Parts: sequence; structure tokens; C-alpha cells
Amino acid sequence: MKIREIRALGLRSATPEGGWSNELRPDDCVHTLIAVLTDEGLVGLGSVFTNDNLVKAALAVLEPLYRGENALEPERVSEKLRQNMFWLGRGGSIEHAISGIDIALWDILGQATGQPVGRLLGGRYRDRARPYASILMDEPEPLAEYLLRLKAQGFRAFKMGWGPFGRVSDDKDEAIVAAAREVVGDEVLLMVDAGGSDAYWRNGYKWALRTAEMLADYDIYWFEEPLKPDALDDYVMLRRNAPLPISGGEVLTRRQAFQPWLQAGAFDIVQPDVTKCGGISEERRIAWMAQENGVRFVPHGWNTAVGVAADLQLVSAFPDTDLVEYLTGSPYVDEIAAGGWQLDDEGLLLIPDKPGLGLTLDMDAVARYANGERLF
Repeated sequence: MKIREIRALGLRSATPEGGWSNELRPDDCVHTLIAVLTDEGLVGLGSVFTNDNLVKAALAVLEPLYRGENALEPERVSEKLRQNMFWLGRGGSIEHAISGIDIALWDILGQATGQPVGRLLGGRYRDRARPYASILMDEPEPLAEYLLRLKAQGFRAFKMGWGPFGRVSDDKDEAIVAAAREVVGDEVLLMVDAGGSDAYWRNGYKWALRTAEMLADYDIYWFEEPLKPDALDDYVMLRRNAPLPISGGEVLTRRQAFQPWLQAGAFDIVQPDVTKCGGISEERRIAWMAQENGVRFVPHGWNTAVGVAADLQLVSAFPDTDLVEYLTGSPYVDEIAAGGWQLDDEGLLLIPDKPGLGLTLDMDAVARYANGERLF
């Protein structure tokens, strides 16, 4: 089975806020879907956390390397693309595009073998995962109201990020966290994401340690991205001294970039994003490396329905990974998935056991967010 064509389609008109200093607008494109078409009719789905213009440019560069390749060998093909692109940049937009291709090739392999991707990765440890509702920080009162609505929908884990946190005052930070903990109660998981990869993040180690101590008082499950994404030494110190788990790694790409962080002990929890770190093949290697260094693996491919589907398959294949990030209220997650996503009575998501990613896209919904264009 050969790769005949690879298509990319950017999602627009409903792009959610990112919490960034230079805020996203609804028509901005930061999420791109990938379709790998084969000569035998099977089509694999992928997703890339990158603007579609960058993805299409990367595909044009990569085309001589992937056209006619075996569509049933995702790990070898994606590594071939990576090895031949070192001279055009290591870990940038081309690696992001390779991520989407790799996800789609695993989807094809699963369809061709009649197996879910998680089983092809070595076996399924679970058939359900706990989604944590991923939301932006807000002022205490509107945040509390939103959390109550999500709890009523069945969520039993929440992550609040970005917004005013770490950007106004320590008092504001604590007021936000106190209000959130009060409304969700003590029985649910509550995580905080400072968003230290924001442009010109101003807070350093001392702020992060002081804030970590405050968060521990509210039983925060982990503290995510409290420092600039290149502050390796500060992350190592923070992990050693903070009274709660420290997480990060979503901006890193390629296993080689993760290695020094994992070996140095910079994280308690590492969060590679399957839609940019190199795909399922590369994320599996990163997760193995995390295990070998005593670091917990929680995936971060939350940004589209395809990213969630890939994350669920990865979650199924690792014994100590049972959480998946879920961006609430995004049409790119909820509307483009045929049938949508439903929580069960315990607030868990079923991990599909259908062949491949187990995901069917609603192509009419996709077209609505792609200026009427069709992916295939």
C-alpha cells in the first residue's frame, strides 16, 4: 500500500482563545488537519498544531520523500522524513508537519490490520481515560460559574491556565485558585497552567517556587509551565524544591530535545504534544524515555478531535497514563468528530477500539471551518 497524496486543510472561523499575549482571533489558523491518501483507497487522519500555510509549504518540501512510500510503515517513513530534513531545521514547522503525517500513517496501519492503534503500540492497558477540562483562567466569579457548569456536565478533573495568572499579582493568583477549589470541591483533580511559554514571560524561579507553595495549600495536582520554556536549570531546581508536581514540555519537539530535560530531572510529568513533537512514533519514544527516568507521561494533543483521538490511543498503551487533556467548547474538538465525545457516568471517555484512531470526521462540519473546502 503506497502513499498517493497528502492533503492539508486549515481550520478557521472558530479558533478558540489561547490566552496568549498576542491573542488569537477566530479566523486565525493554528490547527491543520492532514489526510494521507493511499493507492488502495484507505485514508489516514492527522493533525498539526501549526498554521496551514506552514504545513502546506512543508508538505511541498517533503513530497519527493513520501510520495510512493509504504503507507503501512509509520515509524520508518516518519524517521526517513526527519533524517532528511535536519539541514532545513530541526524541530520546527517541518517536524510539526511530520507529526501529522505520522499520526495519519498509524491510522492507516490500524485500518489495514483491523486493530486500534493502542494495540499496535504494544497493547491496551485500559479502555477508558479521565479527561481533564482544559480552560482559560478568568476573574474568580466568572471562572467559578464556568467550572460549576463543567462539573454539571460530568467532568471530574480541571486544568486552568494562562489568563491573568502570574500577570497581575500574587493576591490575584491566590484568589483565582481559592475560588476554583471552593466550587469544584476537594474530591476532584485541579491543575494550574501558568503558561510560561507566553511571549516575554516575566516570572522566574523565585516566583515559581513561591507560587508552588501557595498552590500546594489548595491541593493542586500539578503546576504546569511555570517558567520560560528554555529555563532548564531553573526547572531542575523547582522540581527539587516545589511541594507539588511540576509539569511541562509541550513546546519541545523531537525526542532529542526531551532527553536532557528528562535526564536532568526537570519534570515530574512530561507533556509532549503529538501534533508537533513528531507524531505517535516519536511520542512513544519520549514516553518510554520518561518511564526510564522516573517521569510520568501525560499527552498534550488536545487541540482537535484528531489530536484527542491520537492521545486516547497513546493513553491506552501506557500503564501509568490515565489522563487526557480535553479542550471544552471547541468546535474543532466536539463538532468535527462524527457523534462527538461523551463522558460516562464516572466522567470518563471511552477509548475507541475500532481500527486505527477509531475516529470518523463529520466532513460537512470540517468544511464549515475550512472556508467550504473538503479534506477528501
